[in-house]
Amino acid sequence: MSAEVRNLEPKVIWNHFADLNEVPRGSKKEERVQQFMMDFGNKLGLETIKDEIGNVLIKKPATPGMENKKGVVLQGHLDMVHQKNGATQFDFDTEGIKMYIDGDWVKADGTTLGADNGLGVAAAMAVLSSDNLEHGPIEALFTADEETGMTGANNLEPGWLKGDILLNMDTEDEGELCIGCAGGIDTSANYNYSEEPIPENYITCSLNIKGLFGGHSGCDIHLQKGNSNKLLSRFLVLANENFDIRLISFNGGSLRNAIPREVVSLVSVDEANYSALEALVSEFEGVIKGEFKNTDPDLYIEFSRSESAGKHVTKEDNMKMINALNAAPNGVYRMSSDFDGLVETSTNLSRVQIENGRMTVDFLTRSSIEEPKIDLKNQIDSLFKLIGAEVTHGGSYPGWTPNPDSDILKTMRVIHEEFFGEKPEVSAIHAGLECGIIARTQPQLDMISFGPTIKNAHSPDEMANIPTTERFWGYLQKILKDIPNKN
Repeated sequence: MSAEVRNLEPKVIWNHFADLNEVPRGSKKEERVQQFMMDFGNKLGLETIKDEIGNVLIKKPATPGMENKKGVVLQGHLDMVHQKNGATQFDFDTEGIKMYIDGDWVKADGTTLGADNGLGVAAAMAVLSSDNLEHGPIEALFTADEETGMTGANNLEPGWLKGDILLNMDTEDEGELCIGCAGGIDTSANYNYSEEPIPENYITCSLNIKGLFGGHSGCDIHLQKGNSNKLLSRFLVLANENFDIRLISFNGGSLRNAIPREVVSLVSVDEANYSALEALVSEFEGVIKGEFKNTDPDLYIEFSRSESAGKHVTKEDNMKMINALNAAPNGVYRMSSDFDGLVETSTNLSRVQIENGRMTVDFLTRSSIEEPKIDLKNQIDSLFKLIGAEVTHGGSYPGWTPNPDSDILKTMRVIHEEFFGEKPEVSAIHAGLECGIIARTQPQLDMISFGPTIKNAHSPDEMANIPTTERFWGYLQKILKDIPNKN
């Protein structure tokens, strides 16, 4: 299936991308792809190093006569988000991504594609393997575990990189030069709840919300897509105004940085109220399908009797948990006052698991400004502490403060106008890039982020645009050739 992708232009990019996608590389399971990259550098005869955390650095000398150019660090992350459609049979731990071409797009068969950040990694590999490019000294930095904690960037040894400029190739819109990004922090609330035997007159029902679009919890949060966890908690509060509906289990979402696409649950209800509850589910489905008709047109609810369970949540704990989930913040909190249309602060209710006497709720909060990030984190903390939950925070990383006077920005603006015939869009994004973190230990680097067009990252609808990838490669080559000399 992926063979046709290898014939796309530029072949050097698409073949490296195809090679990379044959290697399982989920976050925190990156040993194989790290070894793949070590083997790649060593086979080229280039200096290749891996640090203790799993970052890989490959160094390529300058083209003869260009040794006085400023040193360039080409940077991308090796891991990818693993998401698949519910009906897709696929083992991310053993199988390579199955790609195909659909018009001007490369897509994957029912899974994430890995273009985030595989195309950026493939571009760096193309520079390293090419014998006819003109460039100054090159360092290619392939970081570990970007998607679930920025672990590689956070643990870079001070002074490990010797270059002057860092080109992060993890931006997903052609024509955009990114000079800033949001920081983030993870929050987890844990609550031990009580259960009791289900009365004989109560029946067990399966209640599932599926078909949501999902997407990147940073780049897509402003699109107002449905969050399966929020929709189910909303319905449970509504249902309990009419009946005694008890939770048995609740499992929604999977990754902290992906908008939850589906949730499955078991509930109990007095059998005498089953028909009325079924009617309420149907009515609610109609309401939310209308609300989300433009963002999640395939949204639907499954509701049916299920095999009887032995216990359900006590009434007191049931109301505590569903009310807390219903009240939990989710989505855009504040828009930026510096960039039109840019989200400043948001949070994603990414994961809910309620079963076997324990509730776990996970959030990823993002902000380009530190104080609102902490404020929203504290609001979540306060809410769940009110029901007696234990709340913990971790994985905090800083934003990347824009520098409109950056020298590499000035250079790339000029090159962009020459190459594309138009001015680039200079912006910041509401997603996590590693630039701000890397700057803490490599302060000499002047940084910018750019890349080809990728849509729907972190979802099985992820796709990479073919024409922009070809132009991205041409633009990158010209940048490397025209990088200024050292002073």
